[in-house]
Amino acid sequence: MKLDGLPAEVARPARHFATWHQLRRIREIADDGHDTQPSARSAKQEITETIKFLTWLHQTHARTIASCTQYDVDQWIATGPTTRHAIRTFLVVCKRDKLNTTVALGHRAARTSPELTQDQRIAWIGELVTGTSETLSYRVAGILILLYAQPLKAVVRLRREAVLDGVPMTIAFGTHPVDVPEPFADLVRQLLRHRTNLRITGEDTPWLFPGRHADTHMFPDTVMHRLRKIGMSNLGARNSALNDLVIECPPPIVADALGYSHQVAFHHAELAGETWARYAGRTIRQP
Repeated sequence: MKLDGLPAEVARPARHFATWHQLRRIREIADDGHDTQPSARSAKQEITETIKFLTWLHQTHARTIASCTQYDVDQWIATGPTTRHAIRTFLVVCKRDKLNTTVALGHRAARTSPELTQDQRIAWIGELVTGTSETLSYRVAGILILLYAQPLKAVVRLRREAVLDGVPMTIAFGTHPVDVPEPFADLVRQLLRHRTNLRITGEDTPWLFPGRHADTHMFPDTVMHRLRKIGMSNLGARNSALNDLVIECPPPIVADALGYSHQVAFHHAELAGETWARYAGRTIRQP
């Protein structure tokens, strides 16, 4: 982060944001044994955009973050590229730390929401269960997305103890385990017996998807690129799976089972044309 030569009105809040939010968050992720690369990239972009915003605010309006107005924020967002939305985290931190409690910026809504058709989703499940387009670990990772709408960062952080090979096999993503159907369950058993990179991580590594460094799991980006190489859309698969699941089961139950917030589950229910009223008369059976 290059703050040398910047006015104090720009450098001071940018340094506060980088030190007391971004650096602290990355250290917490590292202490938990997780991959920090995605968070570091995100932090770099957010800090860069924050410095640009503060510089513009100082040079154009002779204002600081303390005197910034909602009009300033709206003008900055409306007159530039979508990357400017990356200042949202900075504004949230400013409100939390009382640097400015009057301005806000909502989440940026994507113009398109990638999604597979149901036929495409079923075809991909069949390909990964029975095909040879990828190695076992990447096939299992892809099916976890297609069946359970799991984000890649959650997939790679799965631990062996999350899988219980009973009748039926179950796997825990959220507050309660969900069933793993055959023949996918057999693939999971094969993975448990033949995990990769054990010479590096050791046989006792807790990760279902061990990484290429000791005590680490696979990187989400590594899995993403391997699946993308065979033509599978990670985001499209996840959106399709979640939209389908919230049609079949009430959104709160889906959220709790898969580790999502209720807000996200209801959002996907709305996207799928569903409302809670559809479920009100149903008898709900916990998975």
